[in-house]
Amino acid sequence: MNTQFDNDLTLLMWSSGYGHEPMVRYLLGRGADKQAKDNGGLTALELARSAGHASVIAALAALGGGSGGGVVLAQTLPEVVVSASRAEQLSFDAPAGIQSVARTQIQSGGPQVNLSEALKRVPGLTILERQNYAQDLQLSIRGFGARSAFGIRGIRLLVDGIPATTPDGQAQSSSISLTSTDRIEVLRGPLAQLYGNSAGGVIQSFSKTAPKETELESQQFLGSYGLRRANYQFGDTLGAYAIVADYSFFSIDGYRDNAKAERRQFNAKLSFDPTEDLGVSVIFNQFDMPVAQDPLGLTRENLIANPAMAGTGASNYFVRKTVLQNQLGASANYRFNQHKSVLLRSYFGTRDNLQYQVGTPGANASGAWTGLARNYYGLGLQYNAKELYGGVPVQWVGGYEFDRAREQRQSGAASLGQKSTTTRNEDNQSENSDFYVQGTALVNASLSAVFGFRHSTVRFTSDDYYLKDGLDGSGSKAYSAVNPVVGVTFHATDDLNIYANFGRGFETPTLSEMAYKISAPASSAPVAEFNPSLNASVSRHFELGAKWVIDSRARLDLALFKIDTTDELVVAVSSSGRTAYKNAPGTSRMGWELAATALLTPTLSTTLSASGIDAQYAEAFQSEASGVITKVSSGNKIPGIAQTSLFSELVWSSQAKNPGKAGEPLGARVSVELSHSGRLFANDTNTASADGHTVLNLSASHRWLFGKLAVSLFGRLNNLLDESYVGSVIVNQNALQFYEPGLPKNWSLGLRLSAPL
Repeated sequence: MNTQFDNDLTLLMWSSGYGHEPMVRYLLGRGADKQAKDNGGLTALELARSAGHASVIAALAALGGGSGGGVVLAQTLPEVVVSASRAEQLSFDAPAGIQSVARTQIQSGGPQVNLSEALKRVPGLTILERQNYAQDLQLSIRGFGARSAFGIRGIRLLVDGIPATTPDGQAQSSSISLTSTDRIEVLRGPLAQLYGNSAGGVIQSFSKTAPKETELESQQFLGSYGLRRANYQFGDTLGAYAIVADYSFFSIDGYRDNAKAERRQFNAKLSFDPTEDLGVSVIFNQFDMPVAQDPLGLTRENLIANPAMAGTGASNYFVRKTVLQNQLGASANYRFNQHKSVLLRSYFGTRDNLQYQVGTPGANASGAWTGLARNYYGLGLQYNAKELYGGVPVQWVGGYEFDRAREQRQSGAASLGQKSTTTRNEDNQSENSDFYVQGTALVNASLSAVFGFRHSTVRFTSDDYYLKDGLDGSGSKAYSAVNPVVGVTFHATDDLNIYANFGRGFETPTLSEMAYKISAPASSAPVAEFNPSLNASVSRHFELGAKWVIDSRARLDLALFKIDTTDELVVAVSSSGRTAYKNAPGTSRMGWELAATALLTPTLSTTLSASGIDAQYAEAFQSEASGVITKVSSGNKIPGIAQTSLFSELVWSSQAKNPGKAGEPLGARVSVELSHSGRLFANDTNTASADGHTVLNLSASHRWLFGKLAVSLFGRLNNLLDESYVGSVIVNQNALQFYEPGLPKNWSLGLRLSAPL
């Protein structure tokens, strides 16, 4: 049973290293020696870790493999992740700041409309609640993405491995259908830089796995301010084919004036295995938002007088947005053997966006409109391998990615919320061509190393077809960078990992940020021309972290980071609803992140996440708004970044947790949440800011089983103490309408029915 063969490998070591979970369980049951070591000093557990076989690691832990509780906790307090190394591994072993939000947490967070419901528990991530469905969430990771006035910038978004971020770094959180999502991973720090341009962090969602038999599910939610949410889901497995299809509908009247919204979303995933070694997935999703009124921001005076009012001109100009997006993607994973595989993915999509805006002095005094008709596609090829080099186990990946987005940008004047003229018509294109390598080497039983680089080339072109104004906004620009990442992890004990990483990243301007430029030094009004003068910002990331399993019921993650950036994009001139950008000399970010999870009793658990960041401009520069030139001093805080944040949750369940049992438990679940967000500056000069706030939330659910019919009831009461606060700020808004108020006390109720057929 414990005979050692070549390289002093026992049968248990060989099975663990090759990922044969059934054989591992059999050998352990027969008394195989878990502490035996090969000629490199590695145990069966360490060989499984080096190869990334999470199921084998869990089996070794469940049956007593390993001297400490570390592996047990990684199994019992979720977390198998893939984003850090692009291969399956336990989050405890991932040398990075990474959290996984499970399906139970997504479900309990609310009606599953906004990412903020689920991701507020992730340290280092600021996700501001705007209550403005026309402009999407404001989301930043370690300060990246904070400057965005709409949509997501500076963060990579992936859905089932398919990019939801365009080559220029733009994304929309609505690409993720929460009702059909099984888990969401959030990766922060240097390793995120290996995902390419604008990778200040990575958010990756994974769809539900199809049930083994036909199953139907329906959810209905009602809530404050006319919230209505319904979704219908079908899942089934027929032989080698598995499908999950989900349709959802959402509408709301809104807390504020001019804040109605309506959404329809369809998401479907088909998986099948043509052969034993080939797995294929096909994903289709559609997002249809026929109307989303924009309440705009408020001035400080309006905020105090009536936070429920709309901003100046929102109602008079019928300010709103419509969106229709369709995307089809596919991936194929071919396994050559237990240690080598190749992954191919491709996708194609379209997105039509039409937005009506407030009037500005001059040509667009009666209102304005902007339309974007985008088509995009991409492909990627990735090779995964686990090999021995000089007796050192190395797990590595290498790949190539090409993505292209082309959009027709039009704009002009509007009258009473309808198009009246067209004064801009151009084709804009962005594309990236990248290749990357990433590897992890288990140097010895106590030390592992991570290494990698990504070579990125990003190209922009603009063809101007509206020449009646005497201006030709055509142009092109290319950016290129090689971004390395290196790190080491000291496996002090089975219960403690300490890691240090360094990485370099870069972030190009988006097409929206290149849409206007300053025509002359003396001019204070940006003109609608492609701006090729902007540089890509370059960042250097340093991270030191530790992951500690206190005992079999508690775990603590801590990360310290420092980020220095040159050529950060900032506002150069903002006037008449147009914004031109320029590069600032430099910025600095220093901070910490803490995540803790503990099982206090078999039915009582707690979660704590907290972070702090000091993000500031390292050198002074000037900006201009509506003809007024202001100086931004060195040391000023970067706006849009909460200086401190905290999330704490205490959960009681009527059923004791059973990590080995699949499926959602029956019975009751009650939780108390405490969320805190620190001071939020609204402009570069730091003359406007929103005070910090603390919000208390309650949630409860109960699940029954009547024969085969599962019935679940959900209820939430948010902002229990009815605190008045600012949920978000519009950074550098030139009319001083910075503030978007958070919701007062509000509620939601939900019912879910599911049954196999």
